[in-house]
Amino acid sequence: MSGLIIDEYPTTGGRRIGHIRLNAERSLNALTLEMIEQMLPTLSAWQQDPQLVAVLLDGVGDKAFCAGGDVVSLYHAIRATGPADERGLTPVPELAARFFEQEYRLDYLLHTFDKPVLCWGGGIVMGGGMGLFSASSHRIVTETSRLAMPEVTIALYPDVGGSWFLNRLPPGLGEFIALTGCAINGNDAHWLGLGNRAIAAGKRGELLPALLAVADWSNPAAAVNAVLRQLEVDSVGAFAGLPSPLRQYQPRIRRLLDKDSLKEKVAAILEAECEDPWYHKARQSLAAGSPLAMAVIAGQLHRSRHSSLVEVFRQELALSVQLCRFREFAEGVRARLIDKDNRPDWTFGSLDEVDEGILTALFESPWPVNPLTSL
Repeated sequence: MSGLIIDEYPTTGGRRIGHIRLNAERSLNALTLEMIEQMLPTLSAWQQDPQLVAVLLDGVGDKAFCAGGDVVSLYHAIRATGPADERGLTPVPELAARFFEQEYRLDYLLHTFDKPVLCWGGGIVMGGGMGLFSASSHRIVTETSRLAMPEVTIALYPDVGGSWFLNRLPPGLGEFIALTGCAINGNDAHWLGLGNRAIAAGKRGELLPALLAVADWSNPAAAVNAVLRQLEVDSVGAFAGLPSPLRQYQPRIRRLLDKDSLKEKVAAILEAECEDPWYHKARQSLAAGSPLAMAVIAGQLHRSRHSSLVEVFRQELALSVQLCRFREFAEGVRARLIDKDNRPDWTFGSLDEVDEGILTALFESPWPVNPLTSL
């Protein structure tokens, strides 16, 4: 079975809508290299087709749009590489390098797509799913949406453009989201601008028929917005009882992260008194996370704070591949997703123990010329 369902539908006005549906429900629509490499030429062709006016991107089922990238396959590729050098870095795992390069090319293509791309972000939207979602022009959240970037628990960092969009959130929130992997519901996602349309989950079946009924596509963005506005008006009640913890705690989070060192910031988050189950879960994720990943997260957010989108993807490609060369990421995936013992053997027991030499090596490029130079 293909991991994607790709269709084109005629509109009343004689144009066409492209529809890409992630079709891997058992894995919560986890994004594989095969899916990525099928989407890239499809979207490139649609961008050049004057009769195709908009793209709808969603996932099979209601539980998840996309729960992330296929890190299990990356784990096996990493395990198959040769021995590590004196710095602890193995040869570049070719599958990992190809996966991240193609994934970031796809994300960048969506970010720069010159036609409306609607992404239905109902249910779980994590990791690689956040890359697709955040790159879309029309980002729809529902009352079931649960966005997150929980990479700290597998010794990675919020990639897929996270270095760009997290740095554009209100003070403190991007770093908090990255360090804790906290859940972001539909209300908070809409408030933060991570989603820009809030529509009831029950309206999903109305979206495509409403788009196909549009006769005038002289201004595709206006046509799409008219459809989404009406669905949004009809959805107000669906979000009424939903809390907004990030909005509620934003002043407090800003104070917690107003510290001069990463160690102080992490300690402040862990030691803060808060009985809210949402905060408790975020704190638990941070406590269980990789100290090396925390240092990588802080370092990447800092160095990318003034970077352009294309610069961010080049930085992230080098960093992601370097992390695949060090033991920490594979160990995180093993503990969380392979053996599922939830007992990762982190290289460093605390932030104080993180080796600056290793950190420096991780931020070096594995190539003389970055493969994304052509973007």
